[in-house]
Amino acid sequence: MRPLLLLAALAPSLAAAQAPAAWPSFTRAFAAYVDSDKVVGAGTVFLKNGRVVARYDTGFADRSANVRVDDQSIYHWGSITKTLTAISIMQLRDRGKLSLDDKIVRYVPELRTMHDPYGMMDSITLRMLLSHTAGFQNGTWPYGNDKPWEPFEPTTWNQLVAMMPYQELVFKPGSRYGYSNPGFIYLARVIEQITGDPWEAYVQKNIFAPLELNRSYFRATPYFLAEHRSHNYYVRKDSSGKEQVVDNGADFDPGITSPNGAWNAPLGDLAKYTAFLTNAVVPGMSRERYDIVLKRSSFEEMWKPGKPMSQSYESAPDQWMGLSFFVIDRDGQRILGHTGSQAGFRSFLFFNPANGSAVIAVFNTTNSSSSASAANRRVQDAALALLTRP
Repeated sequence: MRPLLLLAALAPSLAAAQAPAAWPSFTRAFAAYVDSDKVVGAGTVFLKNGRVVARYDTGFADRSANVRVDDQSIYHWGSITKTLTAISIMQLRDRGKLSLDDKIVRYVPELRTMHDPYGMMDSITLRMLLSHTAGFQNGTWPYGNDKPWEPFEPTTWNQLVAMMPYQELVFKPGSRYGYSNPGFIYLARVIEQITGDPWEAYVQKNIFAPLELNRSYFRATPYFLAEHRSHNYYVRKDSSGKEQVVDNGADFDPGITSPNGAWNAPLGDLAKYTAFLTNAVVPGMSRERYDIVLKRSSFEEMWKPGKPMSQSYESAPDQWMGLSFFVIDRDGQRILGHTGSQAGFRSFLFFNPANGSAVIAVFNTTNSSSSASAANRRVQDAALALLTRP
């Protein structure tokens, strides 16, 4: 596939903003990953102080229809959605509606039906869920055999509750890190009970609207954006061992799991969101507007390192879990962000709050081979390296 390298159009006042010297090297690594792992379409941007100063798009949003990726292409961002749920909880905390030390069973008493070998279910706090230290399992749905009758994810709360008696805490709450998708569904139940709004409506009103993320949405694509929605793809081996690219179509329904992974948006909306995270004033925004959404002191609280994210490196960790944000040490600098993975989509968002730089990337294809996962990690490492340079 022929890559298209785009330098974002800059207003005269932004003329001094430039892509880092290592950007061409990063895009070469990005393109090499795309080609080697048969990624159908992908895009990445580099931001400095909230402005997109470099952009690279390649491939197709819909290969069969010959629709190429462009700056309007809409992707699925997977678990980056968790940061929206976490910000919502912090908003309610700042407004005196809850405490991070509230017990989750106060809002989700159904969790008492889960097997609890530690006798600690009543001690699990909202803070533990935000930091993935509550002891809940990772996967939301127990199936995964690609049977035609299997739903993509649970579609209703009742389905999730019905599974609780057949689950158990996998480690002592508060003792270590253990990633959990269901934990963020439980947090969404807190938001809904306090506000009376469905989780999607709350986020739309209190994050998307004030930040003018006008092309962000959950679940099915609105009709007026349908032409821009990217398909998602799997690369799998057939019976002969040959890799085949499978088109999964455009939309899929994350169901009740939306609070841990359902954000759909073009790269431009993620750039606006990252400007907010880095407190960078961009046209139409102000720091006063940002503070209404969430004040800086609350972000700093979210960005404090918690438990190490790898049990193998507890003596000398380089990555910790904050309150929904990854906290990464690179060359003595603090990098923050999150990754996403759902259906065929893969993504990451990393930023350096000290120098205002950020890298966002998204791929519409997942290659299930282990070598593909290693290649994806190399691209992430290259992105992190960009953020530690002046």
